[in-house]
Amino acid sequence: MKRFHLNLRVADLDQSTTFYTHLFGTQPTVDEPDYKKWMLDDPFINFSIEPEIEGKKGVAHLGLQAANDGELAAIRQNIAAAGAPTFNEGETECCYAHSFKSWTRDPDGIVWEAFYTDGQRRDYGEMPDAEAVIAQR
Repeated sequence: MKRFHLNLRVADLDQSTTFYTHLFGTQPTVDEPDYKKWMLDDPFINFSIEPEIEGKKGVAHLGLQAANDGELAAIRQNIAAAGAPTFNEGETECCYAHSFKSWTRDPDGIVWEAFYTDGQRRDYGEMPDAEAVIAQR
């Protein structure tokens, strides 16, 4: 089953962590100094927060997290059918996880990530500027 993903950039990570911990009634699943993630079953969401970048706060990107390679392939087919610009990042290490990712942008410019995660990492890794890459396509 696919899981909805929402990544926010926040002004104060500690303050937001406290707020979302109380809102969701549970501690973050991933609790790093620069990144927090809640893998919730109710609601079924992968919700993450990280510090703002250059004063930009709010929705960083939305996404669909696949449970396996087959689901990821189906999401990628749906993106292709939508005719949206796509950046297939492939295998990557980002956000304290090892994943396989693709990125797209909806008609209003909102960045979407499609991904399957098969393991965790001890460091943040690298995240491409998917918004800039997609804008070039």
